[in-house]
Amino acid sequence: MKRRTFLHRIGSILAVLGLTEAEWLSLGNRYYQALAEPSPRKLALLIGINQYPKVANLSGSLTDVELQKELLIHRFGFQGSDILTLTEEEASREFIEAAFWDHLGKQAKPGDVVVFHFSGYGSRVKLETSPDTIQNALVAANVSKNSQDEKIVNYILEETLLLLLRSLPTDRVTAVLDTSFYAPSTVLGLKIRTLEESVAQLAAEELDFFKKLKTQNLPSTPIVLAATSNPKQSAREGLFSGFSAGLFTYALTQYLWEFTPATTIQVALSHVENSLSKLGSKQQPALLSNQKNQYITSLLPDSIIGAQGVVSAIEEDGKTVHLWLAGLPPQVLLYYGVNSRFTLETTEQLVLRSRTGLTAKAQIYKIEGANSLQVGQLVQEAVRVLPRNINLTIALDTGLERIERVDATSAFAGFSHVSTVVAGEKPADYLFAKQQEIPSHYGLFSLGGELIPNTTGEVGEAVKLTVQKLAPKLSTLLAAKLWRLTENQGSSRLAVKATLEIISEISPRVVMQRRTARTLKTDSIKKSLLTPVVPIGSQMQYRVENQSDRSVYLILLGLNNNHTAITFYSWDSQEPNTADTKPLLKQVVIAPGETITLPQTNAASEWVISGLASECEQQLIFSTAPFSATLAALNTTKYSTAEEQPIGSLLNPLDVAQALLQDLHNASALKTEMNGTAADSYILDVNNWASFSFSFQVV
Repeated sequence: MKRRTFLHRIGSILAVLGLTEAEWLSLGNRYYQALAEPSPRKLALLIGINQYPKVANLSGSLTDVELQKELLIHRFGFQGSDILTLTEEEASREFIEAAFWDHLGKQAKPGDVVVFHFSGYGSRVKLETSPDTIQNALVAANVSKNSQDEKIVNYILEETLLLLLRSLPTDRVTAVLDTSFYAPSTVLGLKIRTLEESVAQLAAEELDFFKKLKTQNLPSTPIVLAATSNPKQSAREGLFSGFSAGLFTYALTQYLWEFTPATTIQVALSHVENSLSKLGSKQQPALLSNQKNQYITSLLPDSIIGAQGVVSAIEEDGKTVHLWLAGLPPQVLLYYGVNSRFTLETTEQLVLRSRTGLTAKAQIYKIEGANSLQVGQLVQEAVRVLPRNINLTIALDTGLERIERVDATSAFAGFSHVSTVVAGEKPADYLFAKQQEIPSHYGLFSLGGELIPNTTGEVGEAVKLTVQKLAPKLSTLLAAKLWRLTENQGSSRLAVKATLEIISEISPRVVMQRRTARTLKTDSIKKSLLTPVVPIGSQMQYRVENQSDRSVYLILLGLNNNHTAITFYSWDSQEPNTADTKPLLKQVVIAPGETITLPQTNAASEWVISGLASECEQQLIFSTAPFSATLAALNTTKYSTAEEQPIGSLLNPLDVAQALLQDLHNASALKTEMNGTAADSYILDVNNWASFSFSFQVV
């Protein structure tokens, strides 16, 4: 397309939006070149804004754009020239709407795939036509219409965006909105993507544009995924290993790297919500459209098997490659160690040599007869190397006085497995802060600002004393951090499947399901899974299938609704127990092709949900070798006969978690080959273990 033809074509749009040709040209040749190429069947418009005038800056929006772009190109076959990105000052209201209209509206045809993404601030604004009505709006980079009159804002109504999406001539449209609209009264923990409600008025051009869209016949129904489902929830950003990102975008794109989208939206959002919870946020993603039984997108991945990353560049020696590792679980990436290995689509392996943020360098391990490497080749995890000396990191809230931070730092230093950082400066697991309602109280919070049960001090209690009383809880939270590092549903080579069910008189009801990619060869997910909500008093069970050709051993660890550790106890009923002997535990083993329930469905082994309404998290871990060290650690604690319940309290969680990692390390066939690494690391081979995370709400 000629430059003059392009500008003439978009001229009427710019007039409606109140945009001059000079302003448009300031976007530069990059935008023109993206539009000038022939249009294939897949188009995307990705928007990210960190820098806003006179407003606190965000940190992760540009990373979100990069996460989406790399996913679309390498996982779903988009051409880079057909992905238009608007970032920072480019993402003004006028440019966003003009780019949408021309890049998507003018090029998309029936049957084409379209993806729209927005990361930035959201807010609430009054409409001039209806002063009593306040609507959701996306905050563009040019917040105010002009510096002289800040009461007129350049926001884009959420309804305007939805109308634009509906105006596209294809029904294969997916939008992702990593923002939120309602500002909370107090903010604790992770940065939020919400501005306070504005009493300003929308720009007249935006109102005119909105009115014109409302008069059109818009039959299309796009899939719109939002970062939050509840107005009181906030979309949050996380600080990771060398980068910041929107929690929702990171969790969603990571899921799509590892899994094919051949699952319903509910299944996908269940996985994403599970990840968000582990990242410290209670935000629940939502589907804004009514296509509740549709797939996550209409996109078809280039490879049916998931990946943990992609070859992004190859150095001149042909033996060193650069990797993009956005497919690894976020909680694992921070500790992903040197000498971890990946397999390519061919037979050769890559050995990790260094990592910075989401990018890494690796060297080819096997090159005999291998095909030449190419940029864009997907990589799958083969060996996970984790350090043995992992600490629990506590962020000290900046709202603490200097002397309070000094005292807290000194008190936490008394724990051998705990380190402290200043909140917002480095990645952390939890936050130590004052309670917002009662400032004289100290407590431990999730990164999203949720108080951890049973961690608050007394009124007027000294910081050091509050911290010292946290010792048992800190040990439990570190144990949970360790067993979360085993999660590998997307990369495990074991063909295993687990379904959480509520037992009823008629038939078991599925709550949620986890399975490795290897099980997809035998069947596929054909039905929507229900929302993971479990009423108090429900009788539960896991239905576990071993579809592999090897026997597998099983253990369950978790946190119940008050953040105390639990485990599944497999009591040995063959050994009689007396008042003088403690009950014995046995291995849970599943033969090839066998399906078992956990616990066994009989009156003596019922698992009933009790306690307060809250969230439960459980990790189901499989291994091809017995959990010998884990059972030994469990057997060090004395249990009475009355405590012989299938799911019960775990009294030494940190010892058990460390023994679990040692057992998975012992199951690896590569220990002798990697002796130098084994001394200070755990070596986990994906051929020998699988680990599923289950989180559900108790109501």
